[in-house]
Amino acid sequence: MALRLVSDFDLGKDVLPWLRAQRAALVAAGAGGGGPGVLENNYESLRVLNVERNGNIIYTYKDDKGNVFFGLYDYQTKQNEHLYTFEKDLQVVSCSVNRERTLLAASLVQAAKEGRRNELQPGSRCLTLLVEIHPINNVKVLKAVDSYIWVQFLYPHVESHPLPESHLLLISEEKYIEQLHIQVTQEDGNRVVIKNSGHLPRQRVAEGFVWAQWDMSEQRLYYIDLKKSRSVLKCIQFYADEHFSLMFEAPLDVSLSDSGFKLVNFGYDDLQDQEKLSKHPTLCVFTNHTGSLCVCYCPNFDSWEQITYSVLYFHKGHGKTFTATLGRVDSRVTKGITFLSLDYYVAVYLPGHFFHLLNIQHPDLICHSLFLTGNSEVIDMLPHSPLQSLSGSLVLDWGSGKLYRALLNQSYLLEFLWNTRLDCEKLALLHCVLSCGRDPRRLEAKIIQWISENISACHSFDLIQEFIIASSYWSIYPETSNMDKLLPYSSLLTWDTEIPGITLVTEEIPLPLMKVHSFKGYWEKLNSNLEYVKYSKPHLHYNNSVVRREWHSLISEEKKGKRRSTVYVRNILDNAIKVISNLEARNLEPRLTPLFQEEDNHQRLLMGLMVSELKDHLLRHLQGVEKKKIEQMVLDYVSKLLDLICQILEASWRKHNLHPWVLHFNRRASAAEFAVFHIMTRILEATNSLFLPLPPDLDNTEKNEKVKFSIIVRLPPLTGQKICRLWDHPVSSNIISRNHVKQLLQNYNKQPRSSMMDKSSFSVKFLPLNYFIEILTDIESSNPALYAFEGCDNVDAKFVEEAALKHTTMLLGL
Repeated sequence: MALRLVSDFDLGKDVLPWLRAQRAALVAAGAGGGGPGVLENNYESLRVLNVERNGNIIYTYKDDKGNVFFGLYDYQTKQNEHLYTFEKDLQVVSCSVNRERTLLAASLVQAAKEGRRNELQPGSRCLTLLVEIHPINNVKVLKAVDSYIWVQFLYPHVESHPLPESHLLLISEEKYIEQLHIQVTQEDGNRVVIKNSGHLPRQRVAEGFVWAQWDMSEQRLYYIDLKKSRSVLKCIQFYADEHFSLMFEAPLDVSLSDSGFKLVNFGYDDLQDQEKLSKHPTLCVFTNHTGSLCVCYCPNFDSWEQITYSVLYFHKGHGKTFTATLGRVDSRVTKGITFLSLDYYVAVYLPGHFFHLLNIQHPDLICHSLFLTGNSEVIDMLPHSPLQSLSGSLVLDWGSGKLYRALLNQSYLLEFLWNTRLDCEKLALLHCVLSCGRDPRRLEAKIIQWISENISACHSFDLIQEFIIASSYWSIYPETSNMDKLLPYSSLLTWDTEIPGITLVTEEIPLPLMKVHSFKGYWEKLNSNLEYVKYSKPHLHYNNSVVRREWHSLISEEKKGKRRSTVYVRNILDNAIKVISNLEARNLEPRLTPLFQEEDNHQRLLMGLMVSELKDHLLRHLQGVEKKKIEQMVLDYVSKLLDLICQILEASWRKHNLHPWVLHFNRRASAAEFAVFHIMTRILEATNSLFLPLPPDLDNTEKNEKVKFSIIVRLPPLTGQKICRLWDHPVSSNIISRNHVKQLLQNYNKQPRSSMMDKSSFSVKFLPLNYFIEILTDIESSNPALYAFEGCDNVDAKFVEEAALKHTTMLLGL
């Protein structure tokens, strides 16, 4: 499975055994009534009500008399606690407990049973209570109304000492939200009671909304109201004291009815028919620590053949609307679509049909997101019961009462990477795997192994280039914000190939209007992202073009005898020394391949320039980051780029059991040597366009000529011929001439020759050579179009003469 669901809580395992043990203890003691043990065989009534910010889980169950029990599972201690018993047969709508566990708020409605008397106050359908539970004492009725009420205590970020005041949100079906301020005091030791319970101050938070979502982790309320039939998304941030702020407003192009009402993450809502979920719009908001803000929306289903859903990337300034083909027309959609938050990704899941893993940090190209459909593994990847994505990566399965932590399954993604044939899936999987961030050294080794065995399998992108860029990016990205805007993420700038099973439309969207002027934490990062979208064009991603120009300039000046400032050149070379030292520190064992170990001044200039230019780039655009930290990040980033090149070559060397300096050019190459040589050429090809330091081209000294010629003769013939055309050298010309003569003579049939030939130009004393040249010229003249040399004019006969003489002299040992 692409997702791994790690169980954090299970009603059947973490609560039910405790309840049975409590009941057994009471039965053994001969006790009856009034406690959590009075639970006969009515275990099917056990269900989760709420998950609080600190991870504590509130659940409810009924005994055989219909009495309602409230319990709490402490996420830290893994212990259960009985909170309160309501001795009437009612149905729980919502429940919440304050941080100190001194107050419990609950709303209840009449149980749906015929012939039952109304247990609530006359004329009311929903009863909202506030109960003192430390110890169990007074019960205060907050509301007794004819509409449903949901409750939620706020959990501020404060020290561990008890707070003198708690704050409770009341969410009404009549489309308003208010906040109650509840002061408490201690009496008779540890007894906590409500102060001035007759009058609790309350404050209107929102009204007229048609949809609301609670973010328990960040204590944020998102809601949508309709202004002149236009949907507007708003967000309220609650703070440690009683204050709250409206943070932003953002127009939404989504279809919501004014008569509708939908709550997300306000606890279990069994008043809603789960079978009708697919007939209602699905909408949720996701954020993460990088300052992202995504709105996921799926309208009503209007077809069994395809489904449309949208993701609005507010932090990027655009939205994408996807249309996915449902794999089996005969399989109707009986469950609603599920959106899950997975840190750098959002998952879109339709049970039995497809799984779409959307890259929210880099959503521009669809190839960086993974779309899976059409096989049973995808269909059964997640539970088919309703899932709710809570804050972070928590997922609650309301039906089974299980709480999971959803993680990308790194081992499955790696296995999938080995087996998939589509370039788009290879690209998406590569980035998914690297984003997991677990055991990067081991992960890189596995990816390099895959690359070495699939080096020619990708046609849409360069595997080595993409791996080097992506892995270096993820190695430095978590260290500070805004790196996604400043460092390259991929070697690709565009993607035009269709993704099977899905199409998309991309549109610019209005940016959120921030309603405050001072930002901290997440809000500072979101505001930075929005500012970047508004003002940063073109993009600020770093590339080595500046390094290329400066390096060529330095080399040119050196050849002309000009010299830059000694201090300038020394600083660049010092940068290179630091990189090499950092590179060596990453490896405890000596390398098999001597990359970056030779004293090559040109290579070191390039290495040092990379450090210098990247440091300047980050210093210009990274605000509020210490210069020393930036210098270290740059050093780590450049070292990582070069280390990955070394790793790829080392892995190939070890795979074929080659030893250092094994590539001798005075004998025939083995299959292993040729395979390694092939990897080396692909590394050179990948790094050349990135302009990364590698040994420069050999010059034409006698020693280097032998090396280059030995390489050419070991290449496949067609490849060798192509290389010769690029190498402007007499040896290369010699090979070209011999191949051309061979081609002429392959189809030669002796015929009477023309007597009109001008023989004055071939007056040599070596008569056999004269005769041979005449034959070649005659063949070329007989059919110029057929025998013309590819890419050049006809071969110069004078040169053929000289080449043949030289070759004959060598053969005769003269």
